[in-house]
Parts: sequence; C-alpha cells; structure tokens
Amino acid sequence: MQTVNNVFNFTSQEKTFVTIGTFDGVHFGHQKIIEKLVLEAKKEGKKSVVLTFFPHPRMVLQKEASIELINTIEERAKLLEKTELDYLIIHPFSKEFSRTTALEFVRDFLVNQLNISKLIIGYDHHFGKNREGNIKQLTEYSQLYDFTVEEIPAQDIDDVSVSSTKIRRALHAGNLKTANNYLGYNFMINGVVVNGKQLGGKIGYPTANIDVKESYKLIPKTGVYVVKSEIDNETIYGMMNIGNRPTVDGKHQTIEVHFFDFNKDLYHQSLTVELIYFLRDEHKFDSIDSLIHQLKIDENTARNYIKNNL
Repeated sequence: MQTVNNVFNFTSQEKTFVTIGTFDGVHFGHQKIIEKLVLEAKKEGKKSVVLTFFPHPRMVLQKEASIELINTIEERAKLLEKTELDYLIIHPFSKEFSRTTALEFVRDFLVNQLNISKLIIGYDHHFGKNREGNIKQLTEYSQLYDFTVEEIPAQDIDDVSVSSTKIRRALHAGNLKTANNYLGYNFMINGVVVNGKQLGGKIGYPTANIDVKESYKLIPKTGVYVVKSEIDNETIYGMMNIGNRPTVDGKHQTIEVHFFDFNKDLYHQSLTVELIYFLRDEHKFDSIDSLIHQLKIDENTARNYIKNNL
C-alpha cells in the first residue's frame, strides 16, 4: 500500500475503485468494506483507493466540540497497510476545502485526480459544501463522467457505525474484551517515553511514562491494564496505569507502563503499547506501603493472566 498525503499528489494512468470514509478503528465492519473494494478492483484489473480526510471535519468546523478517535491518523495508516489496499490518500481537511461544491469534488477530485472507474459508498453519504451532495447527485455525475456508483447496504453501514460506538463505549467502561473483539486486534496507545517523577523506580516498579501528543486520541477508562509492546523485535509484557496517581497527589492524568523482566533505557523512544486485559480500577491507597502491596498483587495477577491466556 502506498500512502499519499493530498489528492493532488496522486497520479495514476490506471483506473481506480474508490471508497471514502473516516475508517476510525479499522474494525471488522471497515475491513469488510475494504475487502469488497479490493476484491472488486482486482477482478476488474483496477487499483483500489481509500480516500480519507485529516484533520477530522469536526475538528475544523466545530472546534469547540470535543472529539475522541479510536486511532491516530498514523495508527489508522498502519492498520490499513495490513489490508491489500493499493493506495491510502489522506487529504487535508480545511475550511477552504469544506467550501468545495459537490460537482467540484466529483469532477476535480474523483474524476480528474483519482481517475475513478467505480465509487463504493455508504447508503446515506453526503459530501461537498454544506453536505449538499447525495447519492442521487452522485448517480447523475457518474453518468456524466463515466463511472459507476455502488451503494453499501444500509445494514452494513449501520453495523459499522454501531461497532465504532460500541468500541468507544467499551473503552470508556474498561470493557477491553468487547472493544478488542470488535476491533479484531488489541487497542493500542502510541507515544514517546518522557521523563516522569521517577517515583516508580523508588518503590521497585520503574515505569515508562508515555506522552500521547494527539489530543483527539481516545484514552480508555482510568485503571490498571495488562499490556504488551514490541521492543527490539521482542514481545515484552507488563502492566500499565492510566490515571491521576491519587496516592501521591497527582495533579494530571499520566500513562505509565511497568514492563516485566526488562531494564533497558526507553527514554525518548516512540513506543506502541497494546492493551490486553483490564485488571482493576484506580484507587487511592492510605500509604505507599499499601500501594506497593497492591502492585505486587497486580503483577502476580497479570503474570498469571499472561501465562494462562497468551
């Protein structure tokens, strides 16, 4: 798969099959749509293209509204790389772009730039300035510009939408099993390891503090999780705390990972942490000794879970 940043950087002499969407989560429902796109394109000897936009339109047009996405744009691209898709095009969404009319979008983007042969689109898809474009207009434009339009059935699109909502709800509730089942992979957090207060090291549980720079990234329910990371081509397991560290009067949320049987320096490295199992809620303990006692219980529970389930 080739990733292209901006529709106007894309050129293809070959005709393309295109689908458009956010594809946040790249979950089973999304994968079904992409598999259909890839299969149909291959059958016809065409190239398969996913066109997505970043930032998310709501981040540009409704700046006061908070938005939480299951994936960062980088995570989404990595997940799509695992499909047999030919091209992922990430077009910058801006206020200027939002003023593109439906006709301009079809003519300038789909026809002139993407050399479209077929568009596979959701049943209630709206596009263009003020969301003026709809399936009726698409069908008319397709006849004018010689491409075909295939509507994905309402049931399939509803399933995709419901799945994304259920994943977000499950993550907020700490129901990791449900979220990961819908995703078809382990929910992940990506960030850079930064300096913390190094309290973990003083109590025998040194941690890697993960700084997630993308403010729109969904962070799951506070608590302790069983996690794993790939570090230097090796799978390393551990436990992660998401929370405010109330026992030591923490003032803001942190994401801290303690890796088992591991002592390499990870400072300033980029790290992907996969969340496997929710262990417990975050608690305020009466003393540091009580916290250490609980951490030992957590470690034992986590190690047993890893041993018996992974």
